[in-house]
Amino acid sequence: MTDIAAPSPPPDLAPDLPSAQKFTFGYIVHDVSRIRRTVMDLIMRPYGITRSQWSVLSALSRGGNNGMTQVDLARLMEVGKVTVGGLVDRLEASGQVERRADATDRRAKRVFITDQGYEVIRLMIEVSAEVNQRILSDCTAEEIEACERVLGRAKRQLKTILAERATHHNPVDDPLA
Repeated sequence: MTDIAAPSPPPDLAPDLPSAQKFTFGYIVHDVSRIRRTVMDLIMRPYGITRSQWSVLSALSRGGNNGMTQVDLARLMEVGKVTVGGLVDRLEASGQVERRADATDRRAKRVFITDQGYEVIRLMIEVSAEVNQRILSDCTAEEIEACERVLGRAKRQLKTILAERATHHNPVDDPLA
C-alpha cells in the first residue's frame, strides 16, 4: 500500500531531525477527506452549490425535519455563528432553506430545509454514492468493512479523548497536551 503513504521527506533533511513521516494514519485520513471534499465541490459547482452550502444542508438533513437554530448549526459544523448566518442567508435566498419562529422560544428562529433543498440533498446523495463507488472500486467489501470499523473505533476514541479533556485536563500528566 505504498501509494497512500505520506510522502518521503526531502533528501536534504539531516537524518537526526525529527520527521512526522511515521504518522501516516492522520495524514491519510486528512488527505483523503480533503481531496474527496474538493472532488465533491467540483462536481456540485455546476449545480450552483458550494461546499459550505452543501455542508449546511447535510447537517440540517441529519437532524430530521425539526429544523435547527443557527447557533446549534454553527456548533455542529464547528464554525462561527456569523459564518452560518451568511450561508443560511444565501440558501434562503435561493429557496433551499427557510427560517421559521421557534415554537418554544419566540426570540429564536429555526432553519428548515425546503422541498427545493431536499432535491439538492437527493442530488448530493446520488453524486456522493457515485463518487464513493468510484473511490472504492478497487477495494473488496471486506476491506471497506474493515476500514469503516477502524475509522469508527478511531472516532470513538477521539470522542473519548475530547470528553476526558473537557472534564479533567491536567497538562502535566497529559501526553496529548
